[in-house]
Amino acid sequence: MQFIETTADLNNLYNSLLSQEFICIDLEFLREHSYFAKLCLIQIASPDISAIIDPLSPELNLQSFFDLMQNSAITKVFHSGRQDLEIIYHLSGKIPFPLFDTQIAAQAAGFGEAISYENLVNHILHISLDKSSRLSDWSKRPLSQSQQKYALSDVTHMVAIYQYLKSWLTDHNRLSWIQEELDALQSPSLYVTLPQDAWKRIRHRSHNAFFLTVLRELAAWREQRSIDKDTPRQSLLKDDVLLNICAAMPCSKQELASVRGMRSDLALGKLGDEIIAVLDAAKKIDKASYVVPPRPQEIPNTDTSLLELLKLLQKIVAREQKIIPHMLADDDELKYFCHNHDYDASFLHGWRYEIFGYLAQKICRGQTAIAYNPDTKLFDFITISK
Repeated sequence: MQFIETTADLNNLYNSLLSQEFICIDLEFLREHSYFAKLCLIQIASPDISAIIDPLSPELNLQSFFDLMQNSAITKVFHSGRQDLEIIYHLSGKIPFPLFDTQIAAQAAGFGEAISYENLVNHILHISLDKSSRLSDWSKRPLSQSQQKYALSDVTHMVAIYQYLKSWLTDHNRLSWIQEELDALQSPSLYVTLPQDAWKRIRHRSHNAFFLTVLRELAAWREQRSIDKDTPRQSLLKDDVLLNICAAMPCSKQELASVRGMRSDLALGKLGDEIIAVLDAAKKIDKASYVVPPRPQEIPNTDTSLLELLKLLQKIVAREQKIIPHMLADDDELKYFCHNHDYDASFLHGWRYEIFGYLAQKICRGQTAIAYNPDTKLFDFITISK
């Protein structure tokens, strides 16, 4: 194992990794006290090489690492890599490629939804990871030997896991099953929240256009302020407090201070002035610029039984293929398809069509029935003449 603290050593590591077909990558970072994650450690492993890179070293320039992330001849392997990719994208302006995510791959290999790295190591390699350093403050130096060992294990075991999953998916013709999810990780929009879109990430139950417009304006203000001050949005104002303010629509700082969950010292200070200003501006927005409330996706009562039948089919196929049901179709797609059999759903293409879509079409046309076989304790699909 190499511990990289200088640009010269990183350049040497870069040159030695150019011959590798793939590299496994993991990042340690802190973001509890900032909007942007603070990168503290980079771990890299291949079948032949393992290294820890210290991005906090004053003698280190990370350009060689970013160049490596853009090398099209080397597959970059992550586990549940969205946060790691976000950090690399914000630091370099580019998303690593080509990509492989072992958590996504594990879904297609029958390991269930969102399996942790620790459980995957245990299931595939029969190794129990030592997690004693899991909650370390990775910004502090020097790192202990146990911290370095823990950090490196996040990538050294990933080498064997990647090889196992890729081989399994290849043997079972399932590599194409995960390509759509891997392609989605290449979209920059996944890693950037525009302030005007920040409200869409807040869970609410309102369908009131004015309420949602005020929420949009308040959430955009909070997002921009969090970016400017590099502070977590939730430490500025929590989502539930933001929603309470939208519901109460206080006209003064004194009224703001009485909103449930709102700290009076913040309400009566500069922050309160900013919030009241946002609310006052929101009241003046023309109705033509209001948020259009999302309409609940409803289907006619005549289609509800068909929907339940398609959901049953989805569960049966997912169980047979040992994958999670939502890999086949999401609820909205099934609802649209029940109401409009000509709807161009994703499950009418590629591998989804081959194992699920064609059966869904036949059920909707009355050409196939589902029957339980008590001998095999499985379900059979029976063709009906038309």
